[in-house]
Amino acid sequence: MKDIFEQLHDYGLVPVIKITDKEKAVPLAKALAEGGLNCAEITFRTACAKEAIELVTKALPDMLVGAGTVLTPEQADEACAAGAKFIVSPGFNPRVVKHCIEKGVPVLPGCATPSEVEAAMELGLKAVKFFPAEAAGGINMIKSMSAPYGNIKFMPTGGINEDNMLSYLSFNKIIACGGSFMVKDSLIEAGKFDEITALTRSAVMKMLGFKLVHVGINCENKEEATSAAKLVSHLFGLEYKEGNKSTFCGTDFEFMHTPFYGKNGHIAIATNFPDRARAYLERMGIGFIEESAGYDDKGNLKVIYLKDEICGFAIHLVKKQ
Repeated sequence: MKDIFEQLHDYGLVPVIKITDKEKAVPLAKALAEGGLNCAEITFRTACAKEAIELVTKALPDMLVGAGTVLTPEQADEACAAGAKFIVSPGFNPRVVKHCIEKGVPVLPGCATPSEVEAAMELGLKAVKFFPAEAAGGINMIKSMSAPYGNIKFMPTGGINEDNMLSYLSFNKIIACGGSFMVKDSLIEAGKFDEITALTRSAVMKMLGFKLVHVGINCENKEEATSAAKLVSHLFGLEYKEGNKSTFCGTDFEFMHTPFYGKNGHIAIATNFPDRARAYLERMGIGFIEESAGYDDKGNLKVIYLKDEICGFAIHLVKKQ
C-alpha cells in the first residue's frame, strides 16, 4: 500500500479548492475525478470546509482528500474527523506540525526558507509545501534550496499553472504541484462542472504529454524484417537502421527480428512521466505486464507494457526523450 506522499506523487497535480457552498462540494469532486484527478486539497478558508470534506469523503471514499490552510491543531483535528487524509498549512507552525505528528497524520507545512526546511527536517518530515512558489523564487529557488537537503521533497503551491507546472514536475524533488487554475472560483460558483472537468483533463494530459513515437511490426525472422524495412525505407525515403533485435525505418517504424509482445506488434507511446502515466491508467482499470518493466539506474520506470492488446497490438509506455 502506497503512503500518502507516494499517492500525491502519482497524481502529480493536487487541485486546491475553496468551497463556499457545501452543496457544490460533491459535484466539484466528481468533476475533478472525471478529469483524471481523484484528489483534492479543500482549504479551511470557509465556514463550510469541514462539512465539504465530510460530504466528499463519504460520497467518494476512494478520493484522496486533504485539508489546506490549516492554522491550528484544533482545525487539524476537525479536518481529520471529517475524513481528511493529510494536512497542509501555508506556513511552518510548530504546534500544528507536532500535533499532526503525534496523531500520525501526514502534514505538509509551508516552507519558503532554508531555516524552515531545517526546522521541518528536525521534526522528522520528509516533505514540505513550498509556498508561495512563484513569488518565493519558483523552481530555481527550490533547486538551490534543496541542494544541501538531499532527502527533503516539496509540493510547490502558489502561482502554479498549466504553463509552468512541467518545469516543477520535471525536478525529482517535487512530489506534486498544488494549484487552483483548473478549479476557478467563478466556475465553481456558476456550477460549470463540465468546464472544470475539461480544464482538469487538459492539465493532466499536458502533464503526462502522451505522444505516439513508433509502431513496432512483428516479423517471423530477421530476413523478413530486413526485407520489409528496406522496402519501406526505399518507398518513403526513411533512414534504414539495423539493430540487434529490430530494424528501424526513420523513427516511426520498427520491424522486429522475432515476434514480440502483441499478435501483430506494438505501439510505443511516450510520456513525460511513465510512473504517473502508469498510475493514471491504473485508475482507469488498465493492467500492466510487470515483467516488461524497465528502469533506469536510479530505479525510475522508463518502459512498461499494458496487459491488454488493442486490435492485435500491444501498447507500451516509454519515457519521453
